[in-house]
Amino acid sequence: MDPLKTSSAPEAKLHFLDYWRIIRIRKTVILAVFLLVVITATIVTFILPEAFSSKARIKVERDVTDVPGVTGQTAMAGVYDPYFIQTEFEVIQSEKILDQVIDRLDLDNEWAKKFGSSTKLKNNESRALLKRMIELRPARNTSLIDITVYSDDKEEAKRIANTISEVYADYRRKQRQDVIEGGLTAFKKELDDQNRLVKEQEDKVDQLRKELNVVDTAEQGTEPGSSLGPVNVLHYDSIKIEAETEYVKQETLLTKLKELTPEELQQTLPTAAPDPILTQLLQDQILAETEFVKLKNDFGDQHPDVVRTKKLLDEYKRDIEARVKGIIQGIEIEVKSKQAQVKNSDDRLNEARIKDIAIAEETRPYYKAKSELERRKKFQEILALRTAQESVERIMPTTLMVEIMEHAEVSPRPVRPNKPLNIALGIIIGLVVGVGLAFFIEYLDTSVKTIDDVERTLQSPVLGVIPQNVGYLLDEGAESPHAEAYRVLRTNLLFSRKDDKLNTIAVVSAGAGEGKSTTVCNLATVFAQSGQRVVMVDSDLRRPTLHKILRITNSIGLTNYLLKQNTLEEVIQTTSMPSLDVMCSGKLPSSSLGILSSAQMKDLIAELKQRYDFVFFDSPPIMGVSDASILASEVDMTLQVIQYRRYPQPMNIRAKQLIEKVGGNLIGIVLNNINMSQDESYYYYSGYYHDYYSKNEEDAGGPEANGSAGDKPRVDIKPKY
Repeated sequence: MDPLKTSSAPEAKLHFLDYWRIIRIRKTVILAVFLLVVITATIVTFILPEAFSSKARIKVERDVTDVPGVTGQTAMAGVYDPYFIQTEFEVIQSEKILDQVIDRLDLDNEWAKKFGSSTKLKNNESRALLKRMIELRPARNTSLIDITVYSDDKEEAKRIANTISEVYADYRRKQRQDVIEGGLTAFKKELDDQNRLVKEQEDKVDQLRKELNVVDTAEQGTEPGSSLGPVNVLHYDSIKIEAETEYVKQETLLTKLKELTPEELQQTLPTAAPDPILTQLLQDQILAETEFVKLKNDFGDQHPDVVRTKKLLDEYKRDIEARVKGIIQGIEIEVKSKQAQVKNSDDRLNEARIKDIAIAEETRPYYKAKSELERRKKFQEILALRTAQESVERIMPTTLMVEIMEHAEVSPRPVRPNKPLNIALGIIIGLVVGVGLAFFIEYLDTSVKTIDDVERTLQSPVLGVIPQNVGYLLDEGAESPHAEAYRVLRTNLLFSRKDDKLNTIAVVSAGAGEGKSTTVCNLATVFAQSGQRVVMVDSDLRRPTLHKILRITNSIGLTNYLLKQNTLEEVIQTTSMPSLDVMCSGKLPSSSLGILSSAQMKDLIAELKQRYDFVFFDSPPIMGVSDASILASEVDMTLQVIQYRRYPQPMNIRAKQLIEKVGGNLIGIVLNNINMSQDESYYYYSGYYHDYYSKNEEDAGGPEANGSAGDKPRVDIKPKY
């Protein structure tokens, strides 16, 4: 698996305390923005000129009269119509209304004097000033409009508000009267024209009736009043329908009878075509047959009565057949008669239709002219009614169309600027902007802020949390208030070792200035204070620091040993603590930049592992110099220092990846330079001990001074072995 690729960290959920932490940390930004906004709002509020207001209230309705007109209908008063109200807002602020207000109050001259102008203001200039002074507001869900005027002169505000309401009311009434007058004039003119056209059309209708000899007794309508044409057509049509019905009936009966046998025909005819003679013959035949059968059974075939009865029966049969044939022939004759009747009716109907069409075509101009006359008369009646209605509407009172409900009064105190409101808004806006800016800055800041950030992004444990402004424990002594943080780091480091033989530790960081040298010095001091033999090696060959912290010479050190110029005993120097030694970097020749990767460096590390309990290596930033990567690959353990809120998280992630890429054993992270006073989430790491220590220090009278940095004598090179 590629060590440069790490699994994505789980998403963190923000808690309320995280927001509070951001506010505490960024309180300077929040306070600065808050004060800037509040002070600006306050200054602007007190600089703005004072203004008085006067309000007049009017009720507006659509163009209606105070009493119902001739139609008995009035508009619904008091119904809120947002479109109508908004339209009237624009009308009130229009040129027609404002110019009349300016003329009535002579505002052109008055404002010219007020603003120190030697000439009269132009109308458009006065109108622009007046429009800025007006504020219109509707009463919710009503037809009431509040006209508020703001001015530095309270009397002027009152006059303008009242004048606007009066001018608007007069304008609406005059506008309605003008509309009615214009409509009435148009109606009268149109009515006169229509009367003339009706008279001309009546003359034309009378002339056509005489010329075409039309008999029309109907006063109204466009059809003939008395004409036999349509009546004859209907009569002949009815006769034709009856004849066709009877013809179809007889023809169907004849067809069905011809399909029967003679015996069936004799049985069917009495019902289908009743005939009394045939009925009587059939009855006599039945009686003769009955008598014949009886006599034959009694006397035999040769008996005179039997022979006589048989002859009589034969005569009945011949008569019945002759009668049936006669009935059938009679039906055939009836069918032919009905057929002729149908043809005759059809001829008369066609003749009546032709005649009716001729009459209609001949009288068409007359009825067309009469129809046009009826249309003109109806339009004439409508115009007469509308003219009468408009005449009545013209004299109806219209005071309720625009009614002044409240006249403007003089305002006792100024309403602008609203100082409490402006200052309160400044406070609220200042807080909102300040907090928003703080969170925005925090959002842009991708540096390490919490232990959770480190463990979530780097997937490594945090072994120690170091507070801000720590000193050097070698100078401050074992009772330093910052020593406990390094003791916690030492304890966590020891428990993180997988093997007690791992005793060489390299302290690295992503960038410069994150506190590697201070961490190396204080951590080594804590180990030495516990009785263990410790040596610090300054392997930052480009910008060595340990000799400055310990105030010793850097004329000889690691480079001298690696270049085989001096022995190990000659390059190791002692400190004020017997169990703590130091190896400075020494002078680095420009031709030996890759000296840390030499075999001599590996031999040095192996030798120091044998001589000391713990060996600490200070290193350059791993992101800019390859020496730190080489060192991390050769020592047993690597400790990464991350300074609180200094470098972006991707940079620290990259540093960890470089350590793992070269095979280094990263055992944990040191979070350095925490501001405990701002970020109280770290208090439980060192605050309790600091408070406890301070209390004991006060009880004991304070620790003894270890001497100033300037009084400490210079330490010369001294062989250790």
